[in-house]
Amino acid sequence: MSQNKIFDIDCRQCPRLAGFLDELVQQYPDYHNRPVEPFGSKQAQLLVVGLAPGMHGANATGRPFTGDHAGILLYETLYKYGFATKAESRSRSDGLKLKNCRITNAVKCLPPQNKPIGSEVSKCNAFLASELKTLKKGSVIVALGGVAHNAVVRALGGKLSDYKFGHEHEHEIESLKLIDSYHCSRYNTQTKRLTEKMFHNVFRKAKRLLTR
Repeated sequence: MSQNKIFDIDCRQCPRLAGFLDELVQQYPDYHNRPVEPFGSKQAQLLVVGLAPGMHGANATGRPFTGDHAGILLYETLYKYGFATKAESRSRSDGLKLKNCRITNAVKCLPPQNKPIGSEVSKCNAFLASELKTLKKGSVIVALGGVAHNAVVRALGGKLSDYKFGHEHEHEIESLKLIDSYHCSRYNTQTKRLTEKMFHNVFRKAKRLLTR
């Protein structure tokens, strides 16, 4: 792959993921079933990094966090803080647009049981590294979960021991701001590990950092 490529719809670098998507084409022929492209402005100053596409969400629709439970809280929050034109994301053709924001994933393909293995995260990290290079100095990254946090740190050439994950923790790395959040998954929101208030606080911080 090109060193500067941030996405490849035809990527098949990970045999397990490629094979899994091939199987899903038979089971769900109307689904996207391919790597999921980042969504939003190429010039955005806020980059939200998730883990990977969800089975009946992004893997079905072809747009990050669209059509699944995790996207409900994310898009409501982006709308509340002025980063989206609508509070609900249903499909790629619903007219929703992001404002000064882009959403991407640490792993661009749906993994079995929503759990990518280390080698898959590592291989996909080159895409994330290329994407992070497009961000302007002072941009803000919101990492949803520990895997996304670690992927961002690695992509920026940092040491994980220097940047510990923790909800609402703020870090500065390579002239960029990184804010951590628990992932807005169904499990985390239903168990109250992540509440709406906690999630809002993360994006309130992100907006504050961008408007300084």
